[in-house]
Amino acid sequence: MTRGTRPRRRTAALALAFASVAVLLTACTAEEQTPGDPGKPVQTPGDPGEPVPGTLRVLASSELADMTTVWAQVERETGIKVRPTYTGTLDAVDLLAEGRAKGKFDALWLSSNDYLRLRPEAARQIVSETPVMSSPVAIGVKPGTVRELGWKPDDVTWSDIDEAVTGGKLTYGMTDPSRSNSGFSTLISVASGLSGAQSALTDADVEKATPKLKEFFKGQQLTSGSSGWLAQAYDRRGDVDALLNYESVLKARKDLTVIRPRDGVVTADYPLSSLASTGQEVRDDVRRLTEALRTPTIQRLITDSTMRRPVVASVAPAAGLDSGRRRELPFPGSRSVADGLLDAYDNELRRPSRTVYVLDTSGSMKGDRLDRLKTALTELTSEFRDREEVTLMPFGSEVKSVRTHVVRPEDPRAGLDGIRADTRRLSASGDTAIYTSLQEAYERLGAVDRDTFTSVVLMTDGENTAGAGPEDFDGFYARLTGHQRDIPVFPILFGDSDRAELEHIADLTGGRLFDARRGSLDGAFEEIRGYQ
Repeated sequence: MTRGTRPRRRTAALALAFASVAVLLTACTAEEQTPGDPGKPVQTPGDPGEPVPGTLRVLASSELADMTTVWAQVERETGIKVRPTYTGTLDAVDLLAEGRAKGKFDALWLSSNDYLRLRPEAARQIVSETPVMSSPVAIGVKPGTVRELGWKPDDVTWSDIDEAVTGGKLTYGMTDPSRSNSGFSTLISVASGLSGAQSALTDADVEKATPKLKEFFKGQQLTSGSSGWLAQAYDRRGDVDALLNYESVLKARKDLTVIRPRDGVVTADYPLSSLASTGQEVRDDVRRLTEALRTPTIQRLITDSTMRRPVVASVAPAAGLDSGRRRELPFPGSRSVADGLLDAYDNELRRPSRTVYVLDTSGSMKGDRLDRLKTALTELTSEFRDREEVTLMPFGSEVKSVRTHVVRPEDPRAGLDGIRADTRRLSASGDTAIYTSLQEAYERLGAVDRDTFTSVVLMTDGENTAGAGPEDFDGFYARLTGHQRDIPVFPILFGDSDRAELEHIADLTGGRLFDARRGSLDGAFEEIRGYQ
């Protein structure tokens, strides 16, 4: 791996993903209204709509969905309506850098602008930024685990957490740093704490901390593209000890002891920013909105309803938020360090992924649909990480073939070329044996390797018409033992597939439904990457 460059395979994947970000950004869908709700299908960003006087089209971090009560109050007081479009922080930065936000959005409201400032082409797209609230990174630990470790929450350091993890006494879940600012902020906090860096992380600090970080991330049992699904997976598993996330997310739960490590954390400050592409009237509305959000009354509403911390000194944090100060860890001072840290996480530090792609190549996929599948899979190869195991399992009336490839660090091209070659050979024929194929995917995976993130991705364009039925699969799944029951299925709605059928599969296995009918198939595959 080369430090100081954009992660080598992510570059192409992101360019492709953000070329279709108009599909990935929808303004008024159910997913937007409740993006943290694990029961909703993930839909990929659409056109946020035409400009409307008095309405601000805001490109926002997905966790801001809990601000609807606040926005309603601000609208009553100012007449300004917020129309949010939710996305990941790093995704939004790339959108700005590509110039694709011009004319589509009036304001930017991310959890942090730190990464944006490392991208000059993105930073030039904003002309103001004002913090509205804050939330530090924290770790939420089961109270019983805290007692077993003998921890006093106010005294815990990152080294204490690392010692518990490497000693096999603490496991945790966290969101994917490549797609979630909470995950990225956590990664920076851990790297800073374990490297002993006294200022902003450098490449040398990351290199120094890498051996410890490798051991630390062996304790990560859950990954996710969203905090909502992470919490759902945590509850479902029951055998994971902790969650790493923003304090506000963890404080919303009553079953965790929330700890801010004493040696420092990164804090999100949620700046509301005007875009350079807007006119003075829109900027005046953004200023009025910002001023309203920083009044004592609204600051009190924010902290009480979201458990984030107020930025106005006269307003005390909500009950349950301690007022003790913690060292604020600086964000990396250069993009090379930030991207190098992401690259290290993906290709060296985290557990490798192991995924079976169960792909409908029945007769109904003939023509344009099969072409779209081949294009999406070919583009997805740019996203696969070092050490990743990818199995392609195309099916029609039965499973047609099973081909497994490993992206080996010493020769990643061989594995990627193999995936592309198998993708080109896909052909459409037969009926649609969804449940028989899923059963074979589970049997193929066999005993789960606890050192991998294991999952199944199901893409189908129709209803089940052959082989086992839903009741058969329910019975099959009920008979699975041990950690095989922890393998989630991530179905993709496509073509004429049955939403109820795929939702049931996702709910049964602890997965999540992704919607490619409103968006793009390549966008759906890309979104799933945050969960693998």
